[in-house]
Amino acid sequence: MSGYVWWFVLGFGLLVAELLTGTFYLMVIALAAGAAGVAALLGAGLPLQLLVAAVIGFGGSLWLRKTRGLHPAGASDLQNMDVGQVVRVEHWSASRTARASYRGALWDVELAAGEQPAPGEFVIRDIQSNRLIVAPRR
Repeated sequence: MSGYVWWFVLGFGLLVAELLTGTFYLMVIALAAGAAGVAALLGAGLPLQLLVAAVIGFGGSLWLRKTRGLHPAGASDLQNMDVGQVVRVEHWSASRTARASYRGALWDVELAAGEQPAPGEFVIRDIQSNRLIVAPRR
């Protein structure tokens, strides 16, 4: 079997894996394998094919990291629509935690550092795992 077929099979397999996992990095590597397959189809030798795959894979991964990032600055507020919403807390425990109803479910609520536990309305400042971090509504 020709070299380009192996590159295309590898690229297709990586593309299927990307669809199953949802990571864009696999898509970049699949595109790099496809580009190496095109290079092979055009008659390039194995070293050039590997170079094409490496350059496109590495460059695409860097581009993804730069544009998407894992947690770009300020993205947590933009990606989490709950931040800034109001929740009502009726009573606090001694450990500065409480249970509050929010969006039809009971949530663990933790008071932000430096705030005083008192009943009332609170604004969600952050979400850590399944715990709402709140501060008093001003």
